[in-house]
Amino acid sequence: MNLERPIAPDPYDLLPAVPSFTLTSKDLTTDIQMPTAQTAAGGSVSPQLAWSGFPAATKGFVVSCFDPDAPTPAGFWHWTIANLPASVTSLDQGAGAPGAEFPGGAFQVKNDAGTVAYYGAAPPAGDRPHRYYFAVHALDVPTLPVDPSATPTVVAFNTLFHTLARAVLVTTYQNLG
Repeated sequence: MNLERPIAPDPYDLLPAVPSFTLTSKDLTTDIQMPTAQTAAGGSVSPQLAWSGFPAATKGFVVSCFDPDAPTPAGFWHWTIANLPASVTSLDQGAGAPGAEFPGGAFQVKNDAGTVAYYGAAPPAGDRPHRYYFAVHALDVPTLPVDPSATPTVVAFNTLFHTLARAVLVTTYQNLG
């Protein structure tokens, strides 16, 4: 099958501009192929993430991972955690496991693979490298008006209206299969 198509834009370039802050990972490096552990074939282990420098007015966070290069019109959501308290400034490796619990009533929503967990990179074999946008959104509210049945897109839509700042770390993965 021919997967030639235009390169999708940076998804956050399509939204209103907001200030940025720092997002780091012991597992991921910007613009470098992600380790096997963070892929679907390697076990879908969510990466360690830490963030700092967000606005003092931050009342909560949303964390997500999105692949705009998936061969669909809407990309592919790999992970979304809604309503993290402002006191949470890091996630340990593996925090996105099925059944994971988070402080303050925060929760994961179902990813586009149909699981309530982090779903690792799994681009089609032979496709070009995909970009994985790990994002942390600093919110002006402690909780969004969403519940665990929301889709990642609904969480992202509600996040837009409450984002004070955003931190993004972009990594890649290519399945040479």
